[in-house]
Amino acid sequence: MEHRIVGPGPYRATKLWNETVELFRARMPLRKHRCRFKSYERCFTAAEAVDWLHELLRCSQNFGPEVTRKQTVQLLKKFLKNHVIEDIKGKWGQEDFEDNRHLYRFPPSSPLKPYPKKPTYQKDAIKFPEWNDPPPGTSQENIPVRPLVMNSEMWFKRHSIAIGEVPACRLVYRRQLTEANVEEIWKSMTLSYLQKVLGLDSLEEVLDIKLVNSKFIIHNVYSVSKQGVVILDDKSKELPHWVLSAMKCLANWPNCSDLKQPMYLGFEKDVFKTIADYYGHLKEPLLTFHLFDAFVSVLGLLQKEKMAIEAFQICCLLLPPENRRKLQLLMRMMARICLNKEMPPLCDGLGTRTLMVQTFSRCILCSKDEVDLDELLAVRLVTFLMDNYQEILKVPLALQTSIEERVAHLRRVQISPGEFEYQRAYGSQEPLAALLEEVITDAKLSSKEKKKKLKQFQKSYPEVYQERFPTPESEALLFPEKPKPKPQLLMWALKNPFQPFQRTRSFRM
Repeated sequence: MEHRIVGPGPYRATKLWNETVELFRARMPLRKHRCRFKSYERCFTAAEAVDWLHELLRCSQNFGPEVTRKQTVQLLKKFLKNHVIEDIKGKWGQEDFEDNRHLYRFPPSSPLKPYPKKPTYQKDAIKFPEWNDPPPGTSQENIPVRPLVMNSEMWFKRHSIAIGEVPACRLVYRRQLTEANVEEIWKSMTLSYLQKVLGLDSLEEVLDIKLVNSKFIIHNVYSVSKQGVVILDDKSKELPHWVLSAMKCLANWPNCSDLKQPMYLGFEKDVFKTIADYYGHLKEPLLTFHLFDAFVSVLGLLQKEKMAIEAFQICCLLLPPENRRKLQLLMRMMARICLNKEMPPLCDGLGTRTLMVQTFSRCILCSKDEVDLDELLAVRLVTFLMDNYQEILKVPLALQTSIEERVAHLRRVQISPGEFEYQRAYGSQEPLAALLEEVITDAKLSSKEKKKKLKQFQKSYPEVYQERFPTPESEALLFPEKPKPKPQLLMWALKNPFQPFQRTRSFRM
């Protein structure tokens, strides 16, 4: 009675449904039962089905031990509705399934769910902006170029100064890096990073890339408080004050500075119900309908905790800022309530942790269309989120660093319209300004060699050199003059050197 692990990828919910149906039909114990003085072969009671399927789901790594008996009954109701099972008289669809001694059996055939057909999205994440594309109305032929007679000696000079031997080169027009370009880079690299972590060839069936908003990503990275919670620019999208006050009350129970009303017996239960009602009436789950398949796909990585956390971090960056803020505040409250030993029971018959998961799982994750396993998948996700919310709701540092370095590099090497850059034979493009910097920062070159190469560079590319060193003073900063040592005092440098020894009369006999 083992579930095959369904990893990340498209149609994961449908795969899990088919996997569960196949296991249930193949391994559910069948035996002879009597009902109203009549015997029925190869059937089972509703209670037996609940017992067996509940144990199967709890032992499965795709669902986990958080699955309750009530959720198992709900799943069997869907089995009956979809004709996976039928009652002993062959009725199904409109019948209601209850946890009792009623008899059920398997129909001769149980069709599995087909994979849903989705509109084809672009297969790759997003192409990086083509910096070489000229703006509208500009062509390569109209680029001003100084006439120059090229002989073999000049060719060698121009291409062997600072950049080494270049087999082939051409002149390329480059645009300046704009804010729109920066947003494209954030979106493209974030989605590429997610695709790499999930190990997918494409995000095509998991995510509609056109609906991903790059402004959301940037806002979620930089507009945060010291505690890491998103700060909203539009205050109308904030949580209502009474909801925020109620959440603070339970999160800091029994010490709450905002509490102005007198407490009574069962006060905490009423406060919790107020919060649950607000989140339960949201028009859309916090993780949004659009990202449902992406988050369900990440659930396939839970066996690899670090990879799962990293994938969840990236998916949460795609959320609208108001959703991310509400999720952060909700998860902090849930975690504090579960760890608060002074908090009285909020529900009779249910533990605090189980209550939190069951109450808020549907308002955190659910599908727009009816998905048969979305409730179990939501429970699995919220359970993992509660255990790792502090890490999951952080900005992935590796991704942020790589994007910032990419943007900084493009801003550093960008050149103004009308200038040119070299394209090396292997395809990468670097402007002359960057090549000049390579010479300056090359630690292997001595000071003399640098001066020699820079003089040659200045003769060949005076405009680029002038931008880097607009004044003699700026050039002098690169090669500060060393103070000349004072010459040593030498015997022969004196104005009156010693004369050779001569005898005087006092030495005569």
